[in-house]
Amino acid sequence: MSDTTEQPAEVQLTPEEIEHLENLEEAMRDVVDPELGINVVDLGLVYGLKVEDQIAKIDMTLTSPACPLTDVIEDQARNALVRSGLVEDLQINWVWMPPWGPDKITEDGRDQLRALGFTV
Repeated sequence: MSDTTEQPAEVQLTPEEIEHLENLEEAMRDVVDPELGINVVDLGLVYGLKVEDQIAKIDMTLTSPACPLTDVIEDQARNALVRSGLVEDLQINWVWMPPWGPDKITEDGRDQLRALGFTV
């Protein structure tokens, strides 16, 4: 028996697949956190994004597990990705570990928050 843990093989993406993921990420910038008014990408709420069989699968969190606005964010994501024709369907996996914190906000997100009067 081996002491090493088997790691999953890294997936090699084609240039077209990489471009598609970049387009999906850009489209997710249209999804805005209703409380803060900043997009979910720059807030650091999107933890993972992949496409399987034309279904966007997103690992995503919220600023608080008690946030009552998951339906609003999910509807915005559906508009951005499915109704725009980028994918056929969408699945959001709401995750709470690791917990979201201000350290996850991008520099663009910080600039947007500062413009709204927040100190970050």
